[in-house]
Amino acid sequence: MKQIVLKHKINAAPMATDFKEIDVERPNCPEAGILVKVKYISVDPYVGHQLHVGHMGMPPPEPNIEAIPGGVVGEVIESQSNKAKVGDHIHAPSAGGWAEYCKFDDKQYTVIDPDAAPLSAYAGILGMPGLTAWASVTQLAKVGEGDVVAVNAAAGPVGGAVGQFSRMRGAKTVIGIAGGKEKCAMVEDLYGFSKCVDYKTNSWQDEYKSAAPEGVSVHHENVGSEQLAFAMQNLKLYGRVVLCGLAAHYHETEPAKTLIGPMVGKRAAVMGLVVYDYYDRWDEFRAEVSPWVKSGDVKIAEDIAKGLSAGPELMEKLMKGKNVGKCVIAL
Repeated sequence: MKQIVLKHKINAAPMATDFKEIDVERPNCPEAGILVKVKYISVDPYVGHQLHVGHMGMPPPEPNIEAIPGGVVGEVIESQSNKAKVGDHIHAPSAGGWAEYCKFDDKQYTVIDPDAAPLSAYAGILGMPGLTAWASVTQLAKVGEGDVVAVNAAAGPVGGAVGQFSRMRGAKTVIGIAGGKEKCAMVEDLYGFSKCVDYKTNSWQDEYKSAAPEGVSVHHENVGSEQLAFAMQNLKLYGRVVLCGLAAHYHETEPAKTLIGPMVGKRAAVMGLVVYDYYDRWDEFRAEVSPWVKSGDVKIAEDIAKGLSAGPELMEKLMKGKNVGKCVIAL
């Protein structure tokens, strides 16, 4: 089979030229596990970080040997498991890789319903990004009627889902921050946010304040210290802050600055979110979100690259912030 690996160790955000495609032996079906033909691979910002410094205890892959890590959606072609049979479709959120076939034990995947949504949705809104957003909205921030919610990286799969789930949960106003007219238009017109401001313009902070003149009650942070500092200034007393991503700092050598003072001043409830804590909630999450996807109340936007060999260029596109929608490799 074919798989994608790094050519060499890297010390910055990966570029397309850092990868290569190689031929390796197809894995065997593990005892009490499954062998899967991969159909979709999720391409996520944290993977770019993992490739050069590691991420959440996961080391960088070995150059020229180990496949680039990534969540996968695929079809079971061999099974020695009582959990999944041949012909079932599965989602493995973090144990897969950029390869044509992957093997899994029963703890590494969930069986999914291919009729509930397009299969590619399990790489995004019904996969790890969606679970991340659901945990933020329902388990940590506990968004409800009347909340004013703000989220940055709003055109991304997590940010877009946070806004949509907040809307479905009764938020009064949902404000997004994104980069560029195209992304802001998608956030408003497709995702249904109340307002999206373009941080690349000089007026974005004034537009944000106009959209929430009394401040926001919930802020979901995907980017980093500068945007968080601005958000803290506009947080209502006793507001809730969910710290989810540090996209602006993934490839920096110095850690992000802390913002303890403003957090104290706002009496804020600040909660860190690590999606792995919610891996036992897949069924509950999908039971709530799948009907929204099927009905069209929650929308999907995807940036799909066709073919395994197209993955490196898609990763570079993501690292440069030029993608519009969830990055997915379709095999």
